[in-house]
Amino acid sequence: MRLTAAIHQEGSGYVARCLELDVVSQGATIEDAKDNLVEAIELLFGDPVDWREIDPTPAIVPIDVGIPGHFQATP
Repeated sequence: MRLTAAIHQEGSGYVARCLELDVVSQGATIEDAKDNLVEAIELLFGDPVDWREIDPTPAIVPIDVGIPGHFQATP
């Protein structure tokens, strides 16, 4: 099954997060972080999984957050 990973740099390494499952891992490189995320997901679902129960499309929606003195949300 194809899932979506968001990977960003944090310090000297990278953090990878699966958007559909909210599973997180890390690695020294982007590829390491991605590989470690795949391993974490596979370990999480060590038993057979009915993938039909998992929606592979995350809902991406804008949110407005007020941070005094820093940003102002635009309509």
